[in-house]
Amino acid sequence: MSAVRNYAVVTASYWCFTLTDGALRMLILLHFYALGYTPFMLAFLFLLYETAGIFANLGGGWLATRFGIPRMLMTGLCLQITGLLFLSALNPNWSATLSVAWVVAAQGIAGVAKDITKTASKSAIKATSEGGSGQLFRWVAWFTGSKNAMKGVGFFAGGLMLGTIGFAGALWLMAAMLACVLIGVTLSLPRTLGKAKASKSFRELFAKTRSINLMAAARIFLFGSRDVWFVVGLPVFLYSQDWHYMEVAGFIASWTIGYGLVQAIAPSVVRRSNDGLSREVPDARLWGAVLTAIPVILAVIISNTGIARPDLVVTIGLGLFGFAFAVISSLHSYLILAYAGSSKAAEDVGFYYAANAGGRLLGIVLSGVLTQAGGLPACLWGSAVMLAICLAITLLLPGVATARRLPA
Repeated sequence: MSAVRNYAVVTASYWCFTLTDGALRMLILLHFYALGYTPFMLAFLFLLYETAGIFANLGGGWLATRFGIPRMLMTGLCLQITGLLFLSALNPNWSATLSVAWVVAAQGIAGVAKDITKTASKSAIKATSEGGSGQLFRWVAWFTGSKNAMKGVGFFAGGLMLGTIGFAGALWLMAAMLACVLIGVTLSLPRTLGKAKASKSFRELFAKTRSINLMAAARIFLFGSRDVWFVVGLPVFLYSQDWHYMEVAGFIASWTIGYGLVQAIAPSVVRRSNDGLSREVPDARLWGAVLTAIPVILAVIISNTGIARPDLVVTIGLGLFGFAFAVISSLHSYLILAYAGSSKAAEDVGFYYAANAGGRLLGIVLSGVLTQAGGLPACLWGSAVMLAICLAITLLLPGVATARRLPA
């Protein structure tokens, strides 16, 4: 029962953190859009957020192994509180240059906080799971799916708070909520959870097994394939179709919530195997092939200028993309823990999610470039190319556990 309790504590604390993360993104988007910032400039505000996440995941995995998962979870919460309070000090009378620099710095703190907290939380699942690959897949799927659904709720909460208590008030309220969560984590989790002998050098953090390296490479292109249209291309396209900003925000929030709910039920969609890999890996390839086809078809359709309502085609098509993406994302999140070693799972997870942050950074940059070059169709073609590369990498994954066998 202690394992279930620890899992519940970690999940609940990460829900609260993710809600503030989603709300913060929407607060910044809405606030600075109202000030006249272009979508490309809005994307620029999040570049340091993703860049910081690359190093935060690597360092966070090592630190979680060295000092234990609870300490790193508490560190992430403290950093998020700091970032929120730092951003609340933004002065509306400052110049645009100083304001952007201040927000980018605050986002850098938030990026470190997010990825340290994510690495610690997902590593805790490996450390607390006692029922073999079946339980591990269910716990990972529920954790990941519910987290993303909570981020979608955060998008709505950010818009609501901005309209009721204002920009600074919303930031203070979220900081206070996280302070309560921090107290709960401090009092609830055993300090030794996930603690092990850490790697002795920074180079060892990159010297992972072939399976871990392949999963990390696949993750770069998987998440780049989403953000290449999600960050700039989609909002700009919907704006051009006379959507109001809150309608755009509402669709993004709804898409994220739906994506999270599908992730949570992924174990009922994917076939299970006794060794935890022999069916799961082929299913990752199958869903990868399905996902690759969707942006290709969608790009071809919306390039036809004779379509009466291209916005409806896009929203339906990206809904299908979200379903397939949720399943394969959940599968990949499980596979990294299935391949990870028990003693240094936090380092393996940190390395993997550093690749995740790298993919998001790549997607954000390409989203601005491709939107400028050819609009949403160019973004979708870029997404298809990255998904094809991701699929090619998954073809190299071993189908059975080599170092050990996972019980059913």
